[in-house]
Amino acid sequence: MTPPVPAKSSAGASLFTRQVFLGYASLCLIWGSTWLAIRVLVRDVPALEGAAIRFLAGGVLLLVMALLQRRPWPRDGRTWNAIVVLSLTIMAVPYGLLFWAEQYVTSSMTAVLFSATPLVVALVTPILTGRKVPRNAVFALLVAFGGLMALLYTSLSTSRPALLGGAAIVIAMSLSGWSVVYAKTRLHDVDPVVSTAMQLLLGSAALGWGVWVFEAHRQARWTGPAIGALGFLTVFGSCIAFVVYYWLLKQMQPYQLSTTSLIVPLIAVLEGSLLGREPIPLLMLAVMAVVLISVGAVLRAEAATLREDDLLMLRGRAE
Repeated sequence: MTPPVPAKSSAGASLFTRQVFLGYASLCLIWGSTWLAIRVLVRDVPALEGAAIRFLAGGVLLLVMALLQRRPWPRDGRTWNAIVVLSLTIMAVPYGLLFWAEQYVTSSMTAVLFSATPLVVALVTPILTGRKVPRNAVFALLVAFGGLMALLYTSLSTSRPALLGGAAIVIAMSLSGWSVVYAKTRLHDVDPVVSTAMQLLLGSAALGWGVWVFEAHRQARWTGPAIGALGFLTVFGSCIAFVVYYWLLKQMQPYQLSTTSLIVPLIAVLEGSLLGREPIPLLMLAVMAVVLISVGAVLRAEAATLREDDLLMLRGRAE
């Protein structure tokens, strides 16, 4: 029988809980506001160029912080391989697609489509970790997928660019969902500031290549709103949000952290309506409700499965 683990003091536990809650709430508020900021930026700046500059500036700021604070750097090749992979799958490709899509799709619609990320997390988790997906979670996945397809067909099929933009958002959402589980399994012991800085810098290099290939003929107009949106996306959306995200990923399970997708679209829809004067069709509200309910069902099923796994592990240790 394994020796008991000393319990944390109540003061330390409450401080830990308070820190996690503040980080979680900050992440929801920041990411809920980034959708409208992206929409504002791509009105005047080419999509890939805006994303590349955002990541480059954010990566430089975090790199300087890491060097000044002498944070530990990863030394093994496996970790660096994971950082390179994530620089493409969670940074360059998804955000390149999202920035491009928001030229044709409203920020509210983008946030609603992206809110299905936990559904992808639930599907990918068994592949990368060997855990099964409960039946009620699979049913919820199918219901949410049907709702998203209905939204794509009815709301975005009016024009080819809007339909392609919706498809790009779904691809970006799928890559991000896969990356959540991958990062949990590969970057658990890596400093979040260093990891985020390198992913942003490598992601900006990949996006820079995209600018050279696809946007060399376009010119940016650096208006006041565009500069303000880029500043917000760089400092809050990249530097602060991703550092908090990777820190929370060490404290929480992927399914728990993915519950931000239950809150982010609500903030995005509210801001898009009040600040961006974006229309909110009734169908989008209905699909958002379906997706959020389905995501909640998946998260509850995943939580129950994790509790069962934990009980089995504890029973095995006792024996």
